[in-house]
Amino acid sequence: MFKKLFPALVLILALSQNSFAQLQIGGYGEIALSRNFFSDNINRYSHAEDYKNAKSHGRFDIPHVAFAIGYTFNSKWKMYSEIEFEHGGTESATELEAEEAGEYENEIERGGEVALEQFWIERSFSSAFNLRMGHLIVPIGYTNNNHLPNEFFTVYRPEGENTILPCTWHETGVSLWGRIGKWRYEAQLLPGLDSELFGRQNWIQGGSASPYEFKVANKYAGVLRIDNYSLDGLRMGLSGYFGYSFNNSIQSSTAEKYKGVKGAVSIASFDFAYKKHAVIARGYFDYGHLGNSEEISRYNKSLTKNSPSPRTNVASDAICTGIEAGYDIFSPIKNPAKDKLYIFGRYEYYDSMYKTAPNITGNEWCGRQRIVGGINYFPTPEIVVKAEYSAGMLKSQYNNENSISVGIAYAGFFN
Repeated sequence: MFKKLFPALVLILALSQNSFAQLQIGGYGEIALSRNFFSDNINRYSHAEDYKNAKSHGRFDIPHVAFAIGYTFNSKWKMYSEIEFEHGGTESATELEAEEAGEYENEIERGGEVALEQFWIERSFSSAFNLRMGHLIVPIGYTNNNHLPNEFFTVYRPEGENTILPCTWHETGVSLWGRIGKWRYEAQLLPGLDSELFGRQNWIQGGSASPYEFKVANKYAGVLRIDNYSLDGLRMGLSGYFGYSFNNSIQSSTAEKYKGVKGAVSIASFDFAYKKHAVIARGYFDYGHLGNSEEISRYNKSLTKNSPSPRTNVASDAICTGIEAGYDIFSPIKNPAKDKLYIFGRYEYYDSMYKTAPNITGNEWCGRQRIVGGINYFPTPEIVVKAEYSAGMLKSQYNNENSISVGIAYAGFFN
């Protein structure tokens, strides 16, 4: 009996092993602790002098935890999905309040976000031509294309791109990508951003979100990214975005004064990454322009208080640039454990209101510089322990925003 069943068991086991080999499970996560040596009061910019000697404040945080599952069906078809919990996700509860005449009460016990960051199905025709459809990462700038915690030195994601751009930027659309020799390209067709969600502090960052159960696509946008790998250890990339954003909501304006307003968003970016000889260096430069920013500012400020819009002025131009470099001090010595300890430095400048339309008042506190120094310890390539001191330098009429942060993170796949 067993001899008859043995071939079938072997076949089932072989098929199971083959299926497991095609399955990809992994993700990434970050835990952080910060002590901020400045006030967190909402009036610290409008009445800066009142908060000059404010006490420090601390925060524990879980910035991002993502779980990923992928499956390769065959040489032509592949699926990948990733769900992300930001700041611990959300916790809500319904309680029966005895002291309030037995009323039911809904409470938010913990803030945060849960988002489907990626879900796509891919058809591969060759290494030079692949078609990907679904919820995609938008590869504009450095951080969106390299957002895992072992791909940047700082405890939190690079502050400049994380301020003025959606980060991690993900949209539902179509992507064509491929690699030809030392070059890689990617072109995407996406729904446009929603200008109602633009604002002074984060420029167009909020425009990728949707307060509805679907993403409005009255307007469309295109993305193109090209990376070059010709030099050993060096990757250089150019990326660009263009799309219209005005009236890309369910409440479109038909007012005559907004006729012809398109809200064209243009973004150009250069970024690079170098890793060789115990040195890692990374950097980026992003510049963005918003057409009709004056009309959009006026329109947004006229929206009702119930609107999800920030209802603030928005700049015509935003800018951010950053560079970081680290050296593995374990590299000159014999190191059987092969762990790494990088000492790094970082400089960053960004301004979400770099330029404004003639009748729009800018906010100088939106522009700032940041200098960071710290360490990254890698006991394995997938785990990193981070510590840093950050000096956030604003213009002289405001108070600087310095901090100390420590964190631990992982990124990788388990099979």
